[in-house]
Amino acid sequence: MTQCDPQLPLFLGLMSGTSADGIDAALVQFPDEGGCRFVHGHTYAWDAPTRQALIALGQGREPESLDALGQLDAHVGIAFANAANQLLDEAGVPRAQVQAIGSHGQTIRHRPLAEPAFTWQIGDANRIAELTGITTVADFRRRDVAAGGHGAPLMPAFHLAMLGSSDEDRAVLNLGGIANLSLIGRDGSLRGFDTGPANALLDGWCQRHLGHAFDADGAFAASGQVNEALLSRLLAEPWFALPPPKSTGREQFHLEWVEAQLAAEVIAPADVQATLLELTAATVADALLTHLPEVRRVLACGGGVRNPALLRRLQTRLPGVLIDSSAAYGLDPDYMEAMGFAWLAHETLAGRPGNLPSVSGACGLRILGAIHLA
Repeated sequence: MTQCDPQLPLFLGLMSGTSADGIDAALVQFPDEGGCRFVHGHTYAWDAPTRQALIALGQGREPESLDALGQLDAHVGIAFANAANQLLDEAGVPRAQVQAIGSHGQTIRHRPLAEPAFTWQIGDANRIAELTGITTVADFRRRDVAAGGHGAPLMPAFHLAMLGSSDEDRAVLNLGGIANLSLIGRDGSLRGFDTGPANALLDGWCQRHLGHAFDADGAFAASGQVNEALLSRLLAEPWFALPPPKSTGREQFHLEWVEAQLAAEVIAPADVQATLLELTAATVADALLTHLPEVRRVLACGGGVRNPALLRRLQTRLPGVLIDSSAAYGLDPDYMEAMGFAWLAHETLAGRPGNLPSVSGACGLRILGAIHLA
């Protein structure tokens, strides 16, 4: 935990991503001169039944009933509020010192190419504001979708504000459930998009075959061999050939999709894991070399930063590129997205737009999120 500046307001970000492994909570400050001061963070694991329900909905399964969905929305909101309260208790910070909470919620559907397009995150922000006594900003994605964008990814604007440099082109790589890139030009230009699956498939396959929530250090993948035929079938997925703007989630990339590509071929589970890891490395590297071929620095964040097997394969596919953790630039890789949603709340309350049309494809800049006053 870092000592906070008593002269600066505090913001608290809450994030549960595609992997649905827990709620990331980050307490931060934004100095007037720029940057982000990380004060405290923690990840609060979902209970097993809730996680199973969230993953099933994210993969397209229909809810049991509207009543069940309404109760899950309330339950997730309460869990987010509890995470915020527990983080503040751990940090010894009074609620009155926190100007706002920025809550992403939990995505259960993301259909940016539907007609009409929509994205849906649950986690009732009214509950968060009520149970914490702190103004809560939430529902960040739908305004961008209403303006013709994908509503995702939203982190590139934060990456530009925190990690942009006039001296060099940079790429910020988030290795969460889904991998996405923020391509920051030294001239201040910015593009960002999802590249495909990352931890969501790796974690799911590991859970199915080893009973572990994730592949610690990439050991399961490292014990296998890449199956080139399977990799070719996976890479033939038409989504990978789509141009940006593009975004995706569990509704596109899930274990049933993997099983369909197995084509009744018997492949050792460790070899499938190795192939899924190679799929992530290949799609990230291909996207980077296509859209920012001159880049020589990649700043990585997200859970995949702790998978050395994945980082080795990325480095092999990106010779001459320095792959470093965002921690080297003062941004904790485990809490990057939670910090980003705290920043989005900060921007919303300041009346500034949080989306970037060059990233999402929206028809213009928009102030994002609904404000729930304490």
